[in-house]
Amino acid sequence: MSNHPFKDALYGQFARIGKAVSSPRRLELLDLLAQGPRTVEVLASMTGQSLANTSHHLKVLREARLVHATKSGLHVTCRLAGDDVGAFWVAMRQLGESRLSDVQVVRDQFLEDKGQLDRVDADDVVRRVQQGEVTVLDVRPHEEFAFGHIPGAVNVPLSELKQRMADLPRDREIVAYCRGPLCVYAIEAVQTLRDHGFTAIRMEEGVPDWRARGLKVAESA
Repeated sequence: MSNHPFKDALYGQFARIGKAVSSPRRLELLDLLAQGPRTVEVLASMTGQSLANTSHHLKVLREARLVHATKSGLHVTCRLAGDDVGAFWVAMRQLGESRLSDVQVVRDQFLEDKGQLDRVDADDVVRRVQQGEVTVLDVRPHEEFAFGHIPGAVNVPLSELKQRMADLPRDREIVAYCRGPLCVYAIEAVQTLRDHGFTAIRMEEGVPDWRARGLKVAESA
């Protein structure tokens, strides 16, 4: 007896995931939701989409069981369906980085335009962060920091950085991070810090990458 009907049924189910992540907009939504829950309205604003388009993309992600949604009053809050979804997104992004040369071309051009094409060893930065050799600066919004952050990190959102520089040490190197390799907050933070005499570097990895490494993530009340 042929086992193709069985295989076709299984592969068809797996293909639902592929179809759900075949849109750049939906990948961006996964990337944002990896930082914490968001309402549909906030996600629409963050991605520059209409509310209707955002709702449609989230519906596709929900149907593939990648996103959960809960309604409270007039608002619907979405979140990743589990840590395994976050790990899947990180793995997919890393696969693209290793197999698609255009990814590195686009990234290098962007970093060069920002004047930050300096290379840092990701594993070395992670080691130094874990051993407390540097001041770790999380420049994401407060609510994302509360949902999950690297243990020991100081939260100074990018919008508050210039006003709170007096709180930062000048005798230690600062490692700034944000949402991950596709986020510009840490790039802008490092440039601002360097302009004001701080020694600062950017850590490309964000909290989803930290989780994917199997490292501890802290939460705030």
